[in-house]
Amino acid sequence: MARTYTTDVLVAGAGPVGLTAAGELRRHGVGCRIVDRLPARLPFAKAVGIQPRTLEVWDRMGLVRDALDASVPMRGQLVYANGVEQARVELVMPPEVPYGFAALPQYETERILEAFLGRFGTGIERSVELVSFSRDADGVTSVLRAADGTEEEVRSRYLIGCDGAHSIVRKGLGLTFEGGAFADGYMLADVEVDWDLPAGYGVRAMHRGADGAVDDVLVGIPLPGPGRYRMSMLVPPELTDAGRAPGGDQASRTAGDGVAHGLESGRAPALPDIQAVLDRLSPQPTTAGNMRWASVFRISHRIVNRYGDGRVFVAGDAAHIHPPTGAQGMNTGIQDAFNLAWKLALAVAGAAGPGLLASYDAERRPVGEEVVGRTVRHAAEGVQADPEDPATLLLREAQLLVTYRGGPIVDPPGDGAAGAGGNTGSEGATGSEGDAKKIREAGDGSDGSGPRPGDRAPDCGGLSGPIAAHPLRLYDLLRERGHVLLLFGTGEPDGAADFDALVTTARACTGDRIEVCTVLAPGTPADGTALPVHHDTEGEFARLYGVERPTAFVVRPDGYLGARLCPPDPHRLAAHLEAVFAPDGQGPSSHSAST
Repeated sequence: MARTYTTDVLVAGAGPVGLTAAGELRRHGVGCRIVDRLPARLPFAKAVGIQPRTLEVWDRMGLVRDALDASVPMRGQLVYANGVEQARVELVMPPEVPYGFAALPQYETERILEAFLGRFGTGIERSVELVSFSRDADGVTSVLRAADGTEEEVRSRYLIGCDGAHSIVRKGLGLTFEGGAFADGYMLADVEVDWDLPAGYGVRAMHRGADGAVDDVLVGIPLPGPGRYRMSMLVPPELTDAGRAPGGDQASRTAGDGVAHGLESGRAPALPDIQAVLDRLSPQPTTAGNMRWASVFRISHRIVNRYGDGRVFVAGDAAHIHPPTGAQGMNTGIQDAFNLAWKLALAVAGAAGPGLLASYDAERRPVGEEVVGRTVRHAAEGVQADPEDPATLLLREAQLLVTYRGGPIVDPPGDGAAGAGGNTGSEGATGSEGDAKKIREAGDGSDGSGPRPGDRAPDCGGLSGPIAAHPLRLYDLLRERGHVLLLFGTGEPDGAADFDALVTTARACTGDRIEVCTVLAPGTPADGTALPVHHDTEGEFARLYGVERPTAFVVRPDGYLGARLCPPDPHRLAAHLEAVFAPDGQGPSSHSAST
């Protein structure tokens, strides 16, 4: 006899990744509990870089305003070698990208995400640790232990391990975590300095020896507050001991797991340790003060062999760890959680197609593999050594080139195998132009411009509605929605395609779990339709999406295109939706668990 579920989804770990998963699940109406062994949020400015794509994710969720209010802009990076400026990198996005780069201390990111989760009546259960779990065909039984040693058995439909580099969930699944560790340790410090370098610019100052190799390095990332930076630098031998058990947010439980990654215990760096590095490497004479926090940090690079098994999944550092170069780690983990949450929401509702949950690994693991490889290269050689042209490199670092082309739940569907018409993870990382050509020739009816199925749905401006007196962005129309059927129409004789048949098909195939938005070319009459309509007044939608004829797009809840249909074909639309949703969008309802 099946046991009663305590909750739909249990999330282990309340860092940025776990909070994103829990918040997005609750936004979709899924019952969720989130536990964390720490008694309170850590006051450490660890992960501080926020990528433009993460801000787009937060926009879709409905919390980006809070993040923008708390952040400072990252305008670029100044690179020095032996005291001489070598480069000034400007982090300028194309005008159609709605957000730039930002810096935000991790504890502020967690505060904002926790407040968002609280909007749905859910809070973090602190000083509660997942110690074990078991699985069966119908769910997961987890054992939680409180700080006083009492234990609770929790029955959930699914379990997500967002519990860091030393993940209990990963170990319980028996996943491999192949990779290695960097020999050098680093000091991290949150300090204020009195140099007069341009505000909003990161600083990378290196020393090169006689052989040209880098033998000393200082990296400063601006934080909110006058002259405030998160500094990282090589740690002197007297401050590190590889034999110590990791501390900070890793805890003594991690000793012996072979993963040298995270904050170390032992003597923390003091202000004179930081000042000594600044005296050697700072491009200007400066004095550090008001140090809020400092620690020693170890770095490894590893990735799991799969992102889940059955009803249990891993995300973030539990799935991939790597150097902090380019601020890729936390941002990649947040997008892991965002990808997984909407799929779990459909599964909990009994509305998921048979391969939907498996697509999480098919889509996200190639991304993790590419990020691990790229950050290891950049850590060894520097970002400036990347062979890509600067514009492409910037978009990749912003995580705007991640694509799921050829994956199992985009149209045309693939098997998810990279390099064989499958998921490329990040455009150009794997696969080939031949793969992309096959996808284009599979029948989306367009000339190859604009985003393809599996690509990020770009934003655009200049959309005018019949009531609002000011133009809107496309992301304004997508905000806080799930699946959206996005229809483009023109004033040509065939421009008024049979959108009604498409809408009927979409609603039938999804169990009415899809919303509809129509964008019309300038001058196209909107009379005679009950659908929400906006006009592409400036032609920006047509340009960015590469459309001249009636076209239908399916925009997924995570902001990627599931399908692009030109001409709009109800039969092809149905075939795509049937790969995502259960037949007729229906299934046994499972919203019986508590929140």
